[in-house]
Amino acid sequence: MSSVVLGWRFIYKNRLASLEQGSMVSRKEIARPRVRPTMRPTLVILVVGLSPSLVGEHTPHLKRLADRGGARPLKTVVPAVTCTVQSTLVTGALPGGHGAVANGWYFRDLAEVLLWRQPNQLVHGEKIWEAGKRKDPDFTCAKMFWWYNMYATADWSATPRPMYPADGRKIPDHYAFPQGLRDELDAKFGKFPLFKFWGPLADITSSDWIAKATQHVIDTRKPTLALTYLPHLDYNLQRLGPDPTHPRLIADLKEIDDLCGELIDAADQEGREVVVVSEYGITPVTDAVHINRALRKAGLIAVREELGREVFDAGASDAFALSDHQLAHIYVKSPDRLAEVKKLVEDLEGVEQVLDAEGKRAAGLDHDRSGELVAISNADRWFSYYYWLDDEKAPDYARTVDIHRKPGYDPVELFFDPQIRFPKLASGLKLAKRKLGMRNLMDVISLRETSLVKGSHGRLTDDPDDGPMVISSRPELLGEGPVAATDFKQLVLDHVFQIKS
Repeated sequence: MSSVVLGWRFIYKNRLASLEQGSMVSRKEIARPRVRPTMRPTLVILVVGLSPSLVGEHTPHLKRLADRGGARPLKTVVPAVTCTVQSTLVTGALPGGHGAVANGWYFRDLAEVLLWRQPNQLVHGEKIWEAGKRKDPDFTCAKMFWWYNMYATADWSATPRPMYPADGRKIPDHYAFPQGLRDELDAKFGKFPLFKFWGPLADITSSDWIAKATQHVIDTRKPTLALTYLPHLDYNLQRLGPDPTHPRLIADLKEIDDLCGELIDAADQEGREVVVVSEYGITPVTDAVHINRALRKAGLIAVREELGREVFDAGASDAFALSDHQLAHIYVKSPDRLAEVKKLVEDLEGVEQVLDAEGKRAAGLDHDRSGELVAISNADRWFSYYYWLDDEKAPDYARTVDIHRKPGYDPVELFFDPQIRFPKLASGLKLAKRKLGMRNLMDVISLRETSLVKGSHGRLTDDPDDGPMVISSRPELLGEGPVAATDFKQLVLDHVFQIKS
């Protein structure tokens, strides 16, 4: 018998003797010393609006990753919107579990509609980075511009967060953790280009900034898992519709593919796995369904007049809709009026279905934050938030880019008002006046041109090729058929911990 075996027998007998004398060490621990799992660094790139039908000749880097690895449709959730889907991706729960039932909801205790809130505490359930840390304490995560990113438990994070001085200005900025990361990224890449992240000027600039910031954090912090968010495709897919032959969309595909290619090449050099995912696919639409105007005409929506303008009063309304792309949460004050409101909305042209309590359970939307009813539009329509019947009385924020005060999502914010002859010059002059300390309204958005919007999302697409997708550098982990959004959390952990499906 070798001296090594004899040595281990000696240690084993001595530890057993120690156990008999009152040691808390178990026989199982003695027999099988703990082996910590090996982790493989992984990069997740969220490419907003990417669908199988868009991956091809204009996206050579993404196609190459799909060819060498694998690609599958993503079976997403309802509503297929940013905050809801991202929360499902990171928790593995349906909206009824994590609570992000749309990009915002009616906060009943405040009697206010609030969209695009950012505290991570609003999302219930164990997050992917928390699960990774639980599996191995050495696991680290960088969460770059995914939503609900303030006060998250990730090791490093950054998210859009403008400054709002008391003089009414809106100054581009971002919030980062640890706090010093904000100044570090600003010093290296300049201020976060907020006005290129959303609004009429939105373009590749913001995605380029995010990609560079993500790579910098990867290079300097070496996170086990890096999550990054590239919104560029979202803009013109909504402005122009998902026509892959349109010259501007071809350019967009090439631009976003170039950014992805840089991130993928860097990941390959580091030995980092790569997962590409999208939240939803965008399909063609013709115009909006003005659901709140119908409720207003029925006497269900209350407004109050301020300086000659009608301001929405959620707390005083008997029923109203929080419109979010192709889905609308309908909040009804009295149960006695549910049937009345349901029929009114069902009869609207452009509405596909209205979910009641049973329908919400079936769709995974059974949460207290959801409306008493949930409307889903036809494939070629979307819901506006408009509640006023006279444009002269529209609230002052209606003609501005204001994602926080509008009681619903407004894709018309992606367009300058066609009635403004030189819109960039007009907005530039208004911005210059603000910088000089002069108050003025950035009223450059149309009130009437909802038909400008050519693409939308929120309902499940009829064709999986038009919906969201997953691309992986590890094809054996994808399995057969579509990947459920609720399985994405585990899929990423499998990439990190090298677990075969």
